[in-house]
Amino acid sequence: MVGSKNFTEQAILGELLAQHLEAHTHLGVDRRFYLAGTYICHQAILAGRIDLYVEYTGTALGAILKQSPSKDPLQVYELVKREYAQRFQLGVEGPLGFNNTFVLVMRGPDARRLDLETISQAARFAPQWRAGFGYEFMERPDGYQGLVRTYGLRFAAPPRIMDLGLLYRALLEKQVDIVAGNSTDGLIAARDLAVLTDDRHYFPPYQAVPIVREETLARHPEVGIALEQLAGKISDQDMRRMNYGVDGEHRDIQEVVREFLRSKQLD
Repeated sequence: MVGSKNFTEQAILGELLAQHLEAHTHLGVDRRFYLAGTYICHQAILAGRIDLYVEYTGTALGAILKQSPSKDPLQVYELVKREYAQRFQLGVEGPLGFNNTFVLVMRGPDARRLDLETISQAARFAPQWRAGFGYEFMERPDGYQGLVRTYGLRFAAPPRIMDLGLLYRALLEKQVDIVAGNSTDGLIAARDLAVLTDDRHYFPPYQAVPIVREETLARHPEVGIALEQLAGKISDQDMRRMNYGVDGEHRDIQEVVREFLRSKQLD
């Protein structure tokens, strides 16, 4: 059983794991996608309702392990791998190749008009802006509270909390002026949105890694072998392109994933 969180990239990654396992093992693969956020997926895998899903190392470190952010990608990965094995009997497989960090995003024309490139530069305009953030971003230790402390951010009103799938629509329709998105979101380039540089390096690394029940790996070692074949195969650009294929071009997720696996000779 392959799971995913409740946004496009996660459904793509879940489908990618599922198709690759179907092609390279003799196992039938059930899909259980759109399982809300990090905490729900974590509880689902601990309870055995799913066998694997893709997590992000910075999310695992902060949201699950409750540890302070670190800027070293390898150090974060090794720590998460060790702690997940000891605490949860979960395997953390090799990084898929891309880093999906949080980013603050605003409308491109506004950023150009104000000549804004960094979060520090944007901070002085924030009191005039309405912000929109996902629920998880508001609650996580590596999310909203630390961000506003690091940059001294104040907004015109308390942030609007909304589903991740609605953030960019709200931004484009001028219901909000700034949102917290992800660096691999396909709509950023497609809709002329501007990413503000995290010049104080607040956000930790968020390498995408498959999380697998050790019990599943022991029972089906071919799963681990198949997942090893995916390590390092997805670049930031690859992920952005797949996300845009679904969100921007409204293509079927299964088709987008099949095309990607074929392009990497992984089908």
